[in-house]
Amino acid sequence: MKVEEYQTFDATGLSELVRRGEVSRDALCEVAIEAIERRNPALHAVVRTRFEQARRESRVVDQNACFAGVPTLAKDLLMAIAGEPLAAGSASLAEWRPLEDSPLITRARQAGLVVLGQTATPEFGLMAITEPKAFPHPHNPWRLGHSPGGSSGGAAAAVAGGLVPLALAADGGGSIRIPASYCGLFGFKPTRGRTPLPPAQAEVWQGAVVEHAITKSVRDSAALLEHINGAGPSGPYPVARETGYLSALSSPGPKRRIAVSLGEPLSQSLGTTLDPETRKAVEHAAKTLADMGHEVSWCDPPVDGAHLASSYLTLYLGQVAADLSWVSRETGISRRRLDIEPATRAIGRLGARLSAREYELGRREWFAAAEQMSVFHQRFDALVMPVTASSAPRIGELYPCRTRERLLSLLAVPGLSRLALRAGALKHLAMEALARTPFTQLANLTGQPAMSLPLHRDAAGLPIGVQIVGRFGEDRALLQLAHELEQRDNWQHHLPLQAFSAQHA
Repeated sequence: MKVEEYQTFDATGLSELVRRGEVSRDALCEVAIEAIERRNPALHAVVRTRFEQARRESRVVDQNACFAGVPTLAKDLLMAIAGEPLAAGSASLAEWRPLEDSPLITRARQAGLVVLGQTATPEFGLMAITEPKAFPHPHNPWRLGHSPGGSSGGAAAAVAGGLVPLALAADGGGSIRIPASYCGLFGFKPTRGRTPLPPAQAEVWQGAVVEHAITKSVRDSAALLEHINGAGPSGPYPVARETGYLSALSSPGPKRRIAVSLGEPLSQSLGTTLDPETRKAVEHAAKTLADMGHEVSWCDPPVDGAHLASSYLTLYLGQVAADLSWVSRETGISRRRLDIEPATRAIGRLGARLSAREYELGRREWFAAAEQMSVFHQRFDALVMPVTASSAPRIGELYPCRTRERLLSLLAVPGLSRLALRAGALKHLAMEALARTPFTQLANLTGQPAMSLPLHRDAAGLPIGVQIVGRFGEDRALLQLAHELEQRDNWQHHLPLQAFSAQHA
């Protein structure tokens, strides 16, 4: 099999070739390695490879497993492989090696996936772009020089660039959906607790983070969820393992009541400017759903965007502070001497100055939003909104400039961080950070399943995804709706492979 043929298949299609004996597991591994070696020098999607280990693992994969030796990549964050580096996009963890596999890696392997390496992420997954100082910045295959988003930016660049048909990813505030939107892919964030996290981080970011994947097709996403779902043995959310995600795609679902919104309650207080092309994408999705027979109404989610943004950032700061203490303990290096980026240091310092009262008040805002959305979903089965305000920005466009980095460095100075909190610097930074992507955090706070669907491209040809949020726990229904839309659009054949080859020639 040649790379050009390999890149036209989704993971399910490749596994079918293996089971029919048309391609061997070894050959599949080798063609994926060739794709990475040929294309990653331009994309910088993969930060670390493990080709020899992958070759050995591919030889013993069960040919009857769901994915039967299909190559994949793991995010360089949370997804531990025993004895191998896991840097979380940071120089501070360059030499750190976990002692055991993460639950996601274990279940992905049981499903027949073979991990060829790790994909780029911003330092500790803290941004909606992927521009870590410790590693090269990944490029968007639709247009080199543009961002694939974050924090699963390397994963999205790898799939859109034809390196692998699916890549493992995680979403704590949009980190699956934002890159999927920017790169023209399907990105599904399951319900809170649906997939297992490492025992020591089973409630990382207070349950906002969920692991899954970025894929070309809905069927790949459903098949993977079929095999990785269910809480771990020490998980805080007692979610039982389920089946039926893939089989649900074989029959049309019921006609649904669908709300459509431009997300103004979430974006107005942040000063977000919605690109006309994003508005067009949402309106197109609404019309398509109505044409399919669904009952479509324009209705905003009943939440206070300003309070949500503030509460999200409060817990975000607290979690970063805790993460830096963990890194210090694991590496034996004091927090002050950790080799971390100025923005990360400032965020951690601000988080360390938050009180328990402030942290708990932020948590209560999450619970209030969850209740508000529960009432909303008594009227509607799903909510359609933007994923991002526009198509992919240029690399460097959203990263803190030198002046902003100096300010962040000042905020990290002992004594100034508490003053900064009181002076409102925190709120100002939150407004700036979330203004381009204010629509995705809601589902993380409430725990609802949500997805980005590649339904539109702007005048320049860059993808713009549309987000659909479902009822808590109704992942199967959301995947079913996604499959119906995919059948109308057939988006997995719209990948930028010819465009990327031309840019790279």
